[in-house]
Amino acid sequence: MDLYAEYERAVRSFDAGDPLGAVRALAPVVAAEPDNSSVRLLLARAYYHSAQLRRAEEQLRWLIDRDPADHYAHFVLGRTLERLGRPGQALPHLRMAVAMRPLVDYTDALRRVEARAVGSRGPRR
Repeated sequence: MDLYAEYERAVRSFDAGDPLGAVRALAPVVAAEPDNSSVRLLLARAYYHSAQLRRAEEQLRWLIDRDPADHYAHFVLGRTLERLGRPGQALPHLRMAVAMRPLVDYTDALRRVEARAVGSRGPRR
């Protein structure tokens, strides 16, 4: 099996809006190259876009454990945790992403999750 061809097929599937196709194409690549961060990031994104959020979380935590300075992995993990209804757990990752790279998408997500986290605490006494 040509792993690079499978990876390229996964990228094409993902870019065409078929994250499940990307997941299927990546399975043998991840099995053969379990330490490849690029492959795992694409797999995490495919899981995220196919609403397999716990699987996305698992891949993203692996990536962050391997490279804590990966701002994009922190951002996507924050968004994943937000979608899972865990804003308190999302905040540190979104804050880290913004601190490392203050992109508009990152800051917008952080503001949204901060507002949600404050709102979920209820009124202060």
